[in-house]
Amino acid sequence: MVFPSASDAFNEATLHPRLLAAVAQLLDQPIPDLRLTQSDLWLKYGHADSSGQYDNQDQRIHVDYPNHSLVHPHPWSGPEAVEIIVYYSRVDECGGPTPVVPREGDDDPAYRWPIVDSPGVGELPWINDRRTAEAVLADARPDLVGLRQQLYARERLVRFEPGTVLLYRHDTSHRGTPLEPGGFRLAQNLTFRRAECEWISTLHPSWAWKMYRPDLRTERLIATASLDQRAVLGFPQPGSDYWFDETVTAVEARFGPLGFDATPYRQALT
Repeated sequence: MVFPSASDAFNEATLHPRLLAAVAQLLDQPIPDLRLTQSDLWLKYGHADSSGQYDNQDQRIHVDYPNHSLVHPHPWSGPEAVEIIVYYSRVDECGGPTPVVPREGDDDPAYRWPIVDSPGVGELPWINDRRTAEAVLADARPDLVGLRQQLYARERLVRFEPGTVLLYRHDTSHRGTPLEPGGFRLAQNLTFRRAECEWISTLHPSWAWKMYRPDLRTERLIATASLDQRAVLGFPQPGSDYWFDETVTAVEARFGPLGFDATPYRQALT
């Protein structure tokens, strides 16, 4: 995290009253009940050629919750966190507009529940490069090809300039696009959560960023840990307000292929 930074300007941006007020409105929470979990500066450079499957020039379309949350986001009516991109560059100079897929109602097929149809979720390997990710996904899950094509077809581009702010959710489909070769883009990424949602981790280089390791080490650890072991990481215990039928099903879809047993959480509902 860049916060606190040697630059007062970035610190002020992180805790700017207008930013906090917007998040509080979106989460329907008073500002003292918000918690900062991420404030990073990202300097992205443009280059002509992809450097491999983890290259972030032309990203696969994805959602961000897997390396922020130990579980799965609540349904749309109960948002737990707000992600923010503050842009400090101009798209007309550096390229790389941000594509976002708006959700169109409760029955939108692009946002079918649970949201696990993306590389890096469950047993699907994390691959960042769009072309490679979609090729691997088509081989592993050919049933998802139509859905993935629909997501790309529905993208809307955020064309930014210095001071543009994008606010979105952990379960919003989006991606990064290539910058102009030789160009660069500076942006600040922030995340705020509801105070009670401790399963949304502070983004750090330990288990949070390791959620994207090819060996799925964090996901496998969570899937096979005891209830007590999960609890000390912030994973909601059976009986927590987090759990109801939909969230048990969603977390089972995420971790079930890795050995997760949802029985204690499902039994606690009754």
